[in-house]
Amino acid sequence: MIRRGEVVRRLRGIGRADILVGIPSFNNARTIGHVVRAVQAGLAKYFPEHKAVLVNSDGGSRDGTPEEVERAAVDDFQRLLVRHRVGPFHKFSMPYDGIPGKGSAFRAIFEVADALEARACAVVDADLRSITPEWLELLLGPILEGEADFVAPQYHRHKFDGTITNSIVYPLTRALYGKRLRQPIGGDFGFSGRLARHYIGKDVWSTDIARYGVDIWMTSEALANGFRTVQAFLGAKIHDAKDPAADLSAMMAQVVGTAFGLMSEYHDVWKGIQGSQSVPQFGFPYTVGLESVSVDVERMLAIFREGIHGLGTIWQAVLGCGDLETLAALAAERANEFRFPAGLWARIIYDYALACHRKSLPRQHLLMSLVPLYLGKTVSFILEATDMDSERAEAEIERLCLEFESAKPYLVGNWR
Repeated sequence: MIRRGEVVRRLRGIGRADILVGIPSFNNARTIGHVVRAVQAGLAKYFPEHKAVLVNSDGGSRDGTPEEVERAAVDDFQRLLVRHRVGPFHKFSMPYDGIPGKGSAFRAIFEVADALEARACAVVDADLRSITPEWLELLLGPILEGEADFVAPQYHRHKFDGTITNSIVYPLTRALYGKRLRQPIGGDFGFSGRLARHYIGKDVWSTDIARYGVDIWMTSEALANGFRTVQAFLGAKIHDAKDPAADLSAMMAQVVGTAFGLMSEYHDVWKGIQGSQSVPQFGFPYTVGLESVSVDVERMLAIFREGIHGLGTIWQAVLGCGDLETLAALAAERANEFRFPAGLWARIIYDYALACHRKSLPRQHLLMSLVPLYLGKTVSFILEATDMDSERAEAEIERLCLEFESAKPYLVGNWR
C-alpha cells in the first residue's frame, strides 16, 4: 500500500488524472532518461488536453535512477507538437515497498492509478532504447477511446530474443485462452482504470508474481476475466537483451510457475476453449532493423545433456519412461543434428503443468528441472532458424503454437 508521506501529499495535490504512465526501475540510470523524455513527448503530442501523471516506481536504485528521472525533460516542444499542451503534466519518482521485484513496482503503480482515479494507464520498461512518442498513442489511445481495457504490445524482435516467450509463454497462453497475443510478457502494456482496480484486488503480492511473474499474470487475468483485449504494433523492441544461455533460470521458473498457477485458478475458463483467434490490432506493422543477439549454443546443449544424468529421476516422474528415453536419444545426437520435436515439447509443457497442479513434487524443484529442457528446445530452434529470415522463423513459432493447440485435449483429459 502507498504509505510514504511525501507520495501521499503529492497525490493529494494532483487530485485526479486522466492518464497515468508508470516506469518500474532498478539501476536503469543509463536508459531511463530517454524513456521519460519519450513518454513526456508522447503525452504532449497526442494527449495535450488530458491531465497526465508519470510515476517512476523504483526498487532502491543506487546508480542515480530517480535523479535521472527528475532531470529528464524534452527541451524543445515547439518542434514536436502540433499544438501546445493544455492539460497539466506531473512527474515524480517514488520507492516501493514489498518483495524486491517488478511485481511490487507494478503494485505501487496500480495503487497510484486507483488513488488518482485514472481513466487510462500504461507501463513501459526502463531499459528501452527503441521507445518513441508514438508508443503512448498506441498504448493509451484504445483505452481512452473505450475500445479496450488491456493493450498488449506487439513488436518485431530478433529471432533469438524472447525465447521464453516464443517457446513457452506465447504457445501456452494462446492454447489456453484462445487469443493470439504475441507478446504476453512484453513488459509494455496499456490498461484501463477499471482493470487496475481489478489487479489491486487480487491477493498475490507476497508470491513470485511480485518478482518476475507480473507480466504473464496481468495478461492472463485480463484474458480469463473477459476484459476487452487488443494488441498494438510498436515497431522494434530494443533493450538490454540477454543471452538465452545466461542464468535466466529463476526468471523462467517464476514466469512459467505463475502461468501454471493461473491454470489451476482458471481451469473452468480455459478447459472448453478450442483453437485460437486473432485479436484487434492497432498500429501499422512495418519492417525494422534489429540488433543481433549472441547465443552460446554449446553451453545450452551441455546443460540439457547434463540434465539427463542429474535430473533423470524427476523427468521420469513428470514425463514417463517413454519421453525420457526419447530425450536420452536426443542428448546423444551430434550438435549440428540436434532437433527437438515440437509435439514432444508441447506434451512436456503440459506434463509439467499437470505435475504443478497435482503438487506431485516440490514446486521449486519441479520448475527448476524444466530449465535444461527449455534450453534444449531453444538450441533446436536456434539451429533450425540460423539461416532463416525473420518471417520464416516466425512461421516456425506459429507451427509450435498449432502443436500446443492440437495437444490441448491431452492436457484437458489428464487434469483432475
